[in-house]
Parts: sequence; C-alpha cells; structure tokens
Amino acid sequence: MKIGLIGLGRMGSNIARRLLRKGHKVAVYNRTPERTEALEKEGAIGVYSLGELSDKLDAFKIVWLMLPAGGVTEAYIQKSTALLKAGDILINGANSHYKDSIKTYKFLKAGKIGFLDVGVSGGIRGLENGYCVMAGGEKPVFKQIEPLLKDLCSENGYMHCGAPGAGHFMKMVHNGIEYGMMEAYGEGFELLKASPYGDIDPAEVSKLWNSGSVIRSWLLELAGEAFKKDPGLKKVKSYVEDSGEGRWSVEEAVRLAVPVPAIAAAVFKRFRSRQRSNFSDKLLAALRKEFGGHEVKKSR
Repeated sequence: MKIGLIGLGRMGSNIARRLLRKGHKVAVYNRTPERTEALEKEGAIGVYSLGELSDKLDAFKIVWLMLPAGGVTEAYIQKSTALLKAGDILINGANSHYKDSIKTYKFLKAGKIGFLDVGVSGGIRGLENGYCVMAGGEKPVFKQIEPLLKDLCSENGYMHCGAPGAGHFMKMVHNGIEYGMMEAYGEGFELLKASPYGDIDPAEVSKLWNSGSVIRSWLLELAGEAFKKDPGLKKVKSYVEDSGEGRWSVEEAVRLAVPVPAIAAAVFKRFRSRQRSNFSDKLLAALRKEFGGHEVKKSR
C-alpha cells in the first residue's frame, strides 16, 4: 500500500521505517527537511510541501498524522483536508483527547472523508518489536487500512476498539495504567535502596524479577537497562513530565464515578516530582527515556 506520513519525530520516523521494511510505499513530510532527507535515503518518498505530498499519493489517499497532540495536530488536520477528497482516509496517531477525535470525525464526515483515531504504543522499540495500535472509527474504514496495521504491529498488536474516539480513549486508559505501574516500580526500588540491603545491584534485581516473577514486564526490563547505564541514577534529575493522558484518565474517572486511586496518586506524584527530589522519581524519568526517548533533565 501507499501512505503519506506527516510528522517525523521519534515515533513517526520509525513507523515510516517499519512500513518501508514491510514493502509499503511511504511518502514522508516534516516541517524541517533534514528528517525527510534522512528517510529519503532509506527508501521513502521525500516530499517538502503538503501540495507535493498530495501529488505523490495515489488517487485513493491515506494520510497519517504523527504529530504532537493539541494545536499542532489540529492545524494539520485542517491543512490535510485540502489534500483529501471523498473516500480518502485521514489517521490521527497523536495522543489526542478522545472528545477532540469525535469532533474531527464529524468534521471530516461532512466531506465524506474517512477518519481513524489511533493510539500507538511501543515507543522507540516499536521499529524492531512492532507496535500496538488501538483504532477508533467506522469499521469499513478500519478494514481498508488493516494491511498496513498488520505489518506495522506485533502479532495480535492491533484492534478496532469501536466508534470514533474509542482508539484515543483506550490509549488514555493504557497510559493511565502505565503511570501506575511505573510509580509502583519507582517506590519499590526506593524502598530497597533505603533498606539495610540497599547496596544490592538494582540491575540484578530487575533481571531477577523479570525471570518468572509475577511482576515481570517490559518496563522492568527497561528499568534494568537504565540501572546498567547509571546504577544510582545520579545523572537523572527527579523531574517527571506528564503528557496529558494520566490527567485525562483521572478526569474521566471522576465524571464516570469510577475509583482509580492508583492512577490518581501516580499523576499527583508526577506533579510533586517537580518540587522535590527522590529516587523513585529518578526511575520514572529514566523509564520515560528508555521506552519513549523522552528527554530527562540532567542532575547537576
């Protein structure tokens, strides 16, 4: 299949690479041309304007936005509309709020343009391991791009989650769970560090717990990798960003009267991390770097 991809950050670039490796044709556009040029050398069709992107795609156009959620994505949704006609498909892969995706669906539906909101997980390791994609939208539109998702994702790694907004709602909940898991690991390792046995190698503990333990996970594997690079996390400042999904999960829980105390506590803990330093927050910051390539603030 042929697809146009707008946004070549950490995730967008690797999505393009994985699709290229699977034999798909990918036309790529980025606001700054250097990233476009890099992927062009790897076999992508490099384009340097949205008009050129439209020219390089087939009569049936599929455009995937992989941009920061919020104003940037909303602006490119409007710009992309000019490239598309009835029957074409626009995919939003940002971590957008699900209510915004419902609005986008209704806006594009008026022009008979298909729309899918897709939550994408897998971080910077998705290129090699395959991604996990949660898609919301009309089922016939989903079926049209399913061959792309099958090649992009790991085995059993994609799902049509339901009506428009469902993909981004599921990704919001997914990230809320991620917040809680990371917080539990952070607190556990901080407790170990403060104990009479605090000189034990945390990388070896991570390896042990990932060998048959009920708390084994990819996040714990990444914790082990972070500890190997910096056993005491001395180079990492305990300042943990939040990208929005954890907050939205708590807001939706309040609206639906669903108790989510672990997720709520994890969100508030991230706020606190910006006020004082502790080891558990250092691990959270290090984990975000390991799975998503997110920048960490260096400890002085």
